[in-house]
Amino acid sequence: MREPELCEPTLRAATSADLEAIRHLIAASVRGLQHEYSEGQREQALASVFTPDTQLIGDKSYFVLEAPDGTLAACGGWSWRKTLYGGDHHHASRDAERLDPATDAAKIRAFFVHPAWSRRGLGTRLLEACEQAAWDAGFRRSEMGATLSGVPLYERHGYRRMADILVELPGGEKLPVVRMEKVLVPPRQ
Repeated sequence: MREPELCEPTLRAATSADLEAIRHLIAASVRGLQHEYSEGQREQALASVFTPDTQLIGDKSYFVLEAPDGTLAACGGWSWRKTLYGGDHHHASRDAERLDPATDAAKIRAFFVHPAWSRRGLGTRLLEACEQAAWDAGFRRSEMGATLSGVPLYERHGYRRMADILVELPGGEKLPVVRMEKVLVPPRQ
């Protein structure tokens, strides 16, 4: 695989045409970067929890960072729905009910970075875009179900650990994730 170009990827809203590329990006990210989990946990999560959430794409609240060559370097989003984590195939975590920005926290969701683009600030770019969009929608708090590999990024950006969660996976495995929360501040102008 050749190295990505040095040009910055372009942030844009994901569309249904991106679904297959998002699936490939998620698989590469999970297999290449999420070493805190066993191979069995990673593979079972790829079949259930770590699948695209088409609701986020339909809501236009899921973003991709597109590399200059047209490949996806990263993806992630936010939601005004109750689902905290999980893609279309993880039925146990699905709840499409709308949140109330006055009392509920926006959900930061499904961040994945391609290993070839890791450690280049793409997670931060996505997080800032999601927090800005949530703020613009009236939310003043955000929360997430963070993977173990994502926790350091979110802690650097002011998220605090609230609870450890064990997500049931097919085949009897459990996937540890961390529920994290943050009070949003007005974005820099």
